Amino acid sequence: MACVRKRRGKYVVDWRDGAGVRRWKTFDKKTDADAHRDKVGPEARQRLTSTVPASTTLKDYAEHWKQLIGHSVKSRTLTRYSEILTQHILPRFEKVAVPKLERGHIKLLLTNKLNEGLQKRTVRNIHAVLRTMLNAAIDDGLLSSNPAAKLGRTLKLTPSKATRQEEIKAFTKEQRQVFLATALKDTPRYYPLFFVLAGTGMRLGEALALQVEDVNLHAKTIRIARAFSEDGTLDMPKSGHGRTVDISHSLTEMLGSHIRACKQDTFKPGWTDRPSWLFVSKVGTPLDPANVRKGMTHALKAAKLPTHFTPHCLRHTYASILLADGVSPVYVQEQLGHATIELTVSTYGRWLKKKAPGALDRLDAGAEYQVNYVAAQARGSKVVADGVYAHNPQTGKVVQLPEIPWGAVELARGIEPPTCGLQNRCSAD
Repeated sequence: MACVRKRRGKYVVDWRDGAGVRRWKTFDKKTDADAHRDKVGPEARQRLTSTVPASTTLKDYAEHWKQLIGHSVKSRTLTRYSEILTQHILPRFEKVAVPKLERGHIKLLLTNKLNEGLQKRTVRNIHAVLRTMLNAAIDDGLLSSNPAAKLGRTLKLTPSKATRQEEIKAFTKEQRQVFLATALKDTPRYYPLFFVLAGTGMRLGEALALQVEDVNLHAKTIRIARAFSEDGTLDMPKSGHGRTVDISHSLTEMLGSHIRACKQDTFKPGWTDRPSWLFVSKVGTPLDPANVRKGMTHALKAAKLPTHFTPHCLRHTYASILLADGVSPVYVQEQLGHATIELTVSTYGRWLKKKAPGALDRLDAGAEYQVNYVAAQARGSKVVADGVYAHNPQTGKVVQLPEIPWGAVELARGIEPPTCGLQNRCSAD
């Protein structure tokens, strides 16, 4: 248990950590000592069994942590974690023992990164890596609480839902049709890809990794089993697992024609085999994302549409149009491959239908009984309805309620009033 003692004009916090080791820290002000006591209190009450030595530095633990998660995250993600650790976190904390890492030190690091001119998104990623790694340290028994928790909210690193939604760029229905029609005319090589992106909401890397056998024309579905990253690495989709998405009749017909054309293509110079990819370049390799973006910009200019739209905006377009048309957010979540429904709603909430005209009338439609309130008022308070009383909800039959004269009604007497029982709790039992 942690306690505060005054010794020689100073305030000393005395406690035992999760490993049972006695520790103390001195403060000049009692308020600071009380704050530290409240911080280490949970650690003093919860005995931890550490699987890693308590003296482990953040540098050593970072290597241990990367080995732990190496099998559960994509290689590109692990590489990005290593870059953030090497460039931003370890230069400041590499020699600090994990149990001695203070919340104030982490907050100062993130603040300095902001002052250096780094974008909030970059600082948010730094914080996310450090927070995730320290969560693992809790599981390993090195920490009882995460000193990096909720700092993103404190420093306002995460934009609000309204801000995120306003930053999303999506075509309207009319713009979508104009873009696809122009792409068919001016960039026919990329038109099938653009139609798939706009008709399924999949990410660009997922679409580029599609193979012919992933398309089921009979069932009108596409199986998303892999994805290309920006550096060309083939890996699992962002969600970590595959998914199956539905496609429209028009998209099915277009893909059928596209697949038949691919199968009828003769071998071109340099091809050793007919490519299995659904969308290929002139040399039979998967399309380059940079070339796809150039092709989209060309089509946007030809259609006289804003050039700030990107292939990912077709994903936003797909979700926003469906939600605006009243499609279930759960269905949109499954199509997009979002981990939670909260992510879908927080991202595309401004397109959700806020009004439902006629919904309340449909709520009462088809009821087995309707009480004629106006007629009941006109005939007085002795009857409940206009000649036809409410149906019994169990039998459906009309229940005739007898008229009871008010003079025959006697008030209940002798009922024991509620009494206050144990612990001043009233009871009517």
